[in-house]
Amino acid sequence: MTTTPLLSIRDLAVSYRTDHGRVDAVRGVSLDVAAGSVTALVGESGSGKTTVAQAVIGLLAANGQIAGGEITLHSELHGTDRLAGLSERSWRQVRGRRIGLIPQDPGNSLNPVARIGASVGEALRIHGWKDRRAVDARVLELLERVGIDDPETRAKQYPHELSGGMRQRVLIAAALALEPELIIADEPTSALDVTIQQTVLDLLDRLRAETGMGVLFITHDLAVAADRADTVVVMRHGEVQESGPAARVLSAPESEYARELLADAPSLARVVERAPRPAAGGAADDPVAGAPLVAGAPLVTVADLRQEFRVAGRAAPFVAVDGVSFTVPRGTTHALVGESGSGKTTTGRAIAGFQAPTAGTIRVGDTDLTAGGVRRGRAARAFRRGTQLVYQNPYGSLDPRQTIADALGEPLRNFGIGTKEDRADRIAHALELVALAPEMGRRKPQELSGGQRQRVAIARALIVEPELVVFDEAVSALDVTVQAQILRLLARLQAELGLTYVFISHDLAVVRQISDTVSVLQHGRQVEIGTAEQVFERPQHDYTRRLLAAIPGGAARAAAGAGARAAPSADPADPADPADPADPADPADPADPADPADPVDPADSVGADGLADPAGLAGAAGSPGEPAAGRTDPRASLAALG
Repeated sequence: MTTTPLLSIRDLAVSYRTDHGRVDAVRGVSLDVAAGSVTALVGESGSGKTTVAQAVIGLLAANGQIAGGEITLHSELHGTDRLAGLSERSWRQVRGRRIGLIPQDPGNSLNPVARIGASVGEALRIHGWKDRRAVDARVLELLERVGIDDPETRAKQYPHELSGGMRQRVLIAAALALEPELIIADEPTSALDVTIQQTVLDLLDRLRAETGMGVLFITHDLAVAADRADTVVVMRHGEVQESGPAARVLSAPESEYARELLADAPSLARVVERAPRPAAGGAADDPVAGAPLVAGAPLVTVADLRQEFRVAGRAAPFVAVDGVSFTVPRGTTHALVGESGSGKTTTGRAIAGFQAPTAGTIRVGDTDLTAGGVRRGRAARAFRRGTQLVYQNPYGSLDPRQTIADALGEPLRNFGIGTKEDRADRIAHALELVALAPEMGRRKPQELSGGQRQRVAIARALIVEPELVVFDEAVSALDVTVQAQILRLLARLQAELGLTYVFISHDLAVVRQISDTVSVLQHGRQVEIGTAEQVFERPQHDYTRRLLAAIPGGAARAAAGAGARAAPSADPADPADPADPADPADPADPADPADPADPVDPADSVGADGLADPAGLAGAAGSPGEPAAGRTDPRASLAALG
């Protein structure tokens, strides 16, 4: 058995030419990928992960170049190729045939006007397959291999006719078409629901075992790396911070940055410390939908909500939500969780007054949303001011032509809040609330990182002093460190301002950090409701248990639990186990039906929030071996979560 790695990178340096001079994006990166194994390249957006992958497959941008180092691809069948400096003609014999790429976003990576069969078969035609029947047969074989049902029909469909999970499988099939030795998987599951993510990753593991291919897995999620990788390489600012066997890096990280990533991963550690809310009088382990679950006067009451939509060409309406009931006491957070198409966003938009319910009742404070109370007039304006909605993609919800100050000032002008003279002070105060410097007001959205833009979206919602804020997947597309900062920010603002949140998410690990009560939705129906403790520690429904079992990081939690039994560690505040090891089911890829009212916004990977945090939301870094201030030591948390 050869000990030569399939892929060897030594002292790689990549630079870009810009209008402001040369930018050294990657410096001195070294790593190996062995045949039949997974090497995970982990770090925040902007760390250089994707640049390394692009250098390996020869797809750097036109202004990028390999400035130094070596990239070697070796196999007994094809021999050794040195990839740095390879001519474009030579690259055509390597791409697809020896190295396959699974890109991040299937929505943007698949040609929207090409049928699925044509997209999967493209590599075959490029590499000289002339027989159309042979290409078609190979396409059907590949689609069946990646678990797509009825491949003959799917091959004739267009990308928009498939669910997100199925589109990702199509990209995997295309990457495998010529049976390459190395697969580069660039954030292949970052925009998928946890159950679909689990299914896609299981598929990659099975194919790797069957073919012996090596995988270079690019991710910002240390929990996913913990479950799937043999080797972990942690990058930051273009340099390797730490590398080694996954078990060692995750159980005993040596670098401060790796410890920070562990501490900020919601599926691996307690990211937000919140005092538990007292249970409502008479609350039981088997709660009744709509009954109070935690103490406090309700601000939001939803009873038997039903939401229908007319669909062109169909006589019967599409039922997006049916029979959903819950209450949200003032100053608490109620989470709506479920996969895409479950009705989460539909419910949230109804609460925010953007659509009238077909049946049932919704009350927010003194406003009955089922009686047309938010259509027009003073009552409507008062409701709009008191209830705000924060969307998933802040770049799409901020006007790129406006400065940040203009975007924040717009709702003040619309509601006639303050005088022209004091609005600048209100804008500065709103920025400071979300830990952004007032000088940020002069910038435009494209000049901010993803985390900074999300803070601006939150500031815009808070500047009108609402009682209720609905967050629609507001942190799902963020890097874990930025996500952790936003979650801590929301907890602090809720404690200081008495805000009430409805928090929509498909990520149960995040929901566990921020919520007091939880509704679990499936295909528009509420299958479970309870306090966060009840839902996460004593789930009653099989679907809830499946969602919990799909939370990544189980391997790391189990390893930490074993270490904790061998050597007692600190006792964190919340020893709840978000994963349910009793249910190891491997669910099939859900249908993920297209829901016109519950859209999925698979936002592109966003940049890390490099701004210093004046409010101390991110915590101050401690000395080596010591957790950052405001965070639970990840090793102690891992032990408790396992």
